Amino acid sequence: MRNAMTIKGASFIAFTLMLFVATINSSWAAKNALGLPDFTALVETHSAAVVNISTSQKVNQSERLERPRGIPPGAPFDDFLRRFFGDKEGGGHGRPDLFDAKSLGSGFIISEDGYVLTNNHVIKGADEIIVRLSDRREFVAEVIGMDKRSDVALLKIDADDLPIVKIGKSNALKVGEWVLAIGSPFGFDHTVTAGIVSAKGRSLPNENYVPFIQTDVAINPGNSGGPLFNLEGEVVGINSQIYSRTGGFMGLSFAIPMDMAMNVVEQLKESGHVTRGWFGILIQDVTRELAESFEMEKPIGALVAKVIPESPAEAAGIKVGDVVVAFNGEEVVSSSALPPMVGSTRVGEKVKTQVIREGKAITLEVKIGELPLDDDLKVSASKKAEDKEVEIERLAVIVSALEDEQKAMLEEGKSGVYVDSVGRGAAAHAGIRKGDIIVMLNNRDIDGVKRFKAIVEELKAGRSVPVLVQRSSGPVFLALKIMDDE
Repeated sequence: MRNAMTIKGASFIAFTLMLFVATINSSWAAKNALGLPDFTALVETHSAAVVNISTSQKVNQSERLERPRGIPPGAPFDDFLRRFFGDKEGGGHGRPDLFDAKSLGSGFIISEDGYVLTNNHVIKGADEIIVRLSDRREFVAEVIGMDKRSDVALLKIDADDLPIVKIGKSNALKVGEWVLAIGSPFGFDHTVTAGIVSAKGRSLPNENYVPFIQTDVAINPGNSGGPLFNLEGEVVGINSQIYSRTGGFMGLSFAIPMDMAMNVVEQLKESGHVTRGWFGILIQDVTRELAESFEMEKPIGALVAKVIPESPAEAAGIKVGDVVVAFNGEEVVSSSALPPMVGSTRVGEKVKTQVIREGKAITLEVKIGELPLDDDLKVSASKKAEDKEVEIERLAVIVSALEDEQKAMLEEGKSGVYVDSVGRGAAAHAGIRKGDIIVMLNNRDIDGVKRFKAIVEELKAGRSVPVLVQRSSGPVFLALKIMDDE
């Protein structure tokens, strides 16, 4: 009897423990479920201000894609094929010289009287822009202004009392914060996708002036120009680009910060174009080897590879080989961080700029200029085979004096030596290659082969020194180290 009671007691205790654990697990699950964001109210409140943008453009018939072979007229999707590829059959009428190319994108309304924001690339080259609202009304849009560098375009439609978005502060965004996108991927209107902020201040190739917001929100063709919301229902970015090897979403999406976009909007409203601050330097990242050669504790900042003549940087005393580590009181962590800082600075403003020069920190005052419309500074050069060549055994490199064509690549008064060939040795390890023009070595200008050879002989083995080379793509610093056993 006692054993039976003991078994019953043990069973009761076990059941109670199981019930207790189940209750805890249920409470934990409920708590976590409550912790996940609910986007329904945000979408219901703000989606009406998101619009679909369609454009049409006249394109030469020669640029049109050919109808896929093997699909006869009358087959499934024949209407689709006729629309996008044309029909050679055409009943003997032939095809016109021009046809309407159509594209789709997204946008959002920022004022009740009809101002609409989207991407520059969504409407670029369009002959007609149609804005379709969530209530199915359509308007022909007027272009107020476009800015290629930020990829922002401002449109205006003739309507009043429109639903609008609430503009937020993108600077207040935090990595890991939930965000939501509404747009028209592949033409599917008002598609909602969500994710988190993956990173801030991203620099993309050929996009030096935009510190992009990186997210993992699913963005696809047609989402471009649509809003990126935070959980407060505020627009913090304009969805602009994706990184993809397939053309579709791969987890890397990029949005233009709203703080920058609204600055562009104000300028487009006032003048129809955008002005940006200009420093007048070509820069590159500081690698670990370059940091060592410049006697820096860690590889930070923007290394000045070239100073543009008659630029604000030249007037302020910035020199090639300087490393910009702070601008207007803000640390410059990498070279990609500097252009947005300068670009957002008012033209004419004087800014304190800290640089590292020959291992010492100095502060200069730069009066910011206006970024030229055409800032492409690329140059090209060629080399004559009959130039006298000199072998520099310590670097395993053969160099020669510059011809007039090579000198034309350099700033007035500058010189250097031309690299004819590179063998296995210190030069190759540093990244020097045939066709480079070596302009500076160990912070000393090169005015000819003789001086270059003398500077090389003075270099200490085992220590990295900076070497500046001019290439067709522009100037670049490399770190050169000579080892005793080479």
